[in-house]
Amino acid sequence: MNNDKSYKNRPLSPHLQIYKPQITSILSISHRLAGIFLSLGLLAMFAFVLLLAMGQNYYEMWQYFSNSLVGELILMGWVVALFFHMFNGVRHLFWDYGLGLSLTVSKWSGLLVCGATIVISIFIGIISLGLVL
Repeated sequence: MNNDKSYKNRPLSPHLQIYKPQITSILSISHRLAGIFLSLGLLAMFAFVLLLAMGQNYYEMWQYFSNSLVGELILMGWVVALFFHMFNGVRHLFWDYGLGLSLTVSKWSGLLVCGATIVISIFIGIISLGLVL
């Protein structure tokens, strides 16, 4: 065993402060957070079905919440998380087959995931506002 105590002052592994954030690492963390948010959205869907089953008065409570600004932001955030998680999951399926693993392709596919998420989410938001049939 080494009696030198200088090894105690060194970190065990490089810390996040050393690494520059990259699109792949940011999307990886965002993918996990979107999965957590989708799980919480599942609880909201359970609450919706429960209130629907309890009768008209309880369903009106749900409508009051979902038509409020906070409710619409939460529901739209759930839609964004749903599409982001889906598109990034498809990207991971390509990676499972060994496609798109180079740094440039993974960067551009990550940007494509972000762009597709924004476009489709805006489109769904427009449809939910009743501006387009």
